[in-house]
Amino acid sequence: MEPKNLRFGGGAAETFLHPSVAVGMVIAIVLILTLPRKKAITPFLLAFFTIPVGQVLVLAGVHLLMHQILILTVLARMAAFRGSAPEGRFAGGFNALDQVVVLWSVSALVIINLQWVDSQMLIKSLGDFVEAFGGYLAARFLIPDREALRRTIKVFAVICVIQGACMVSEQFTHQNVFSFLGKWPPPIRDGHVRSEGTMGSLYGGVFAGVLIPLFLWLWTERKSRMAACAGLAGATAMVWASHASTSWMTYGAGLFGLGFWPLRKYMRIVRWGLVALLVGLHLVMKGPVWSLIARIDLTGGSSSYHRYALVDNCIRHFGDWWLLGYKYYGSWGWDMWDLCNQFVVAAVTGGLVTFFLYITIFKRSFGAIGMARKCADRRHEWLLWCLGADLFANVVAHFGINYVLELMMSFFPLLACISVATFEAKQVTVRSVEAPVEVELPAPDAEGIYLPLIEARQGRWHQPFEA
Repeated sequence: MEPKNLRFGGGAAETFLHPSVAVGMVIAIVLILTLPRKKAITPFLLAFFTIPVGQVLVLAGVHLLMHQILILTVLARMAAFRGSAPEGRFAGGFNALDQVVVLWSVSALVIINLQWVDSQMLIKSLGDFVEAFGGYLAARFLIPDREALRRTIKVFAVICVIQGACMVSEQFTHQNVFSFLGKWPPPIRDGHVRSEGTMGSLYGGVFAGVLIPLFLWLWTERKSRMAACAGLAGATAMVWASHASTSWMTYGAGLFGLGFWPLRKYMRIVRWGLVALLVGLHLVMKGPVWSLIARIDLTGGSSSYHRYALVDNCIRHFGDWWLLGYKYYGSWGWDMWDLCNQFVVAAVTGGLVTFFLYITIFKRSFGAIGMARKCADRRHEWLLWCLGADLFANVVAHFGINYVLELMMSFFPLLACISVATFEAKQVTVRSVEAPVEVELPAPDAEGIYLPLIEARQGRWHQPFEA
């Protein structure tokens, strides 16, 4: 019997595209194809995070979201790129992190279709594959160096300002500014308005919360302080207007990660100490250690018990999903169809292989940051630490939300920035080691003998004995 919460096929029978969105898409596509590569990230991200998902173009029965068209546009430019491959397309070449992301996206595509064996699922999963595989390659291509990295964070700051202003206005007007594009008015939970914007209350809040460490890094770049202040203000406004515990947890997790900066050389001890703490709690608590999730409520109306139940059921039903995932997870308990945990999503939709590959993305990202930090100078070290804090904030967010298209497209630029930052940190180290040391020798005498040098050596030789 097919799960009641899942239906494939159908959708919009015809194109649903607002004229303003169509004009914006044309402008964005032209700019993506004509601007210098380092600047093309600006129109790509601005269009991606200001156009609602509901805008769709139907061609011969195929539904194309505007976001998918943007990704395909970047991929077309990447295919036409005439630089030296693969280094020209990706900073540092196709590295280990790139490989595991590609394997994860391919594994998710294959296993979900083996699980369902359904033509409609094949169509949907191909769309998801374009968003995951194509979205990552697009971000990796458009962020080739540190300058593009800084520009990416500035664009995120602009997006937070726009979305933050719109979400704050919803708190007073109870009307969504983007309602003319098909967005719903903000819902009210326990007497509090949860602003929507274009991404939704929870997704918008998490999108802003994970960016705090990057905006704080931007503050240390003197020419970017205005953008950093704007980004911090906009992101804070989005988190506040979303009125969601996951958003605030993500916001706090980024600051918590930055707080370990003084202990950066002792993180191995910190990590093992955290493992020992969790094991100890698991042994002395009445429930499992992951039941602590049920106790988190920062807004007074959180469904934290549901988050705990998802993790608990996923662990207890390991036998159901480990091979090819499990499409009947809704039968595990009340409301279990709502997979608001990205790690659980990776497990039940892709099985153990896809889940392992997804965890490996974080392992290799943290590993690359740690290795590069050890050999980086202070300037690169702070950037790497902020990227690590951002990545940690994403880990925390994974336990409270499933990553939809917009959140994945904010996660992929982070991975691309990690690849760029770690590569450039290693390049700086290599250049400093290989740089020759210039030594000025004294002029020789008439017979070609360097007397001052010989005298200096003799002086050093006799000095210990003369003392």
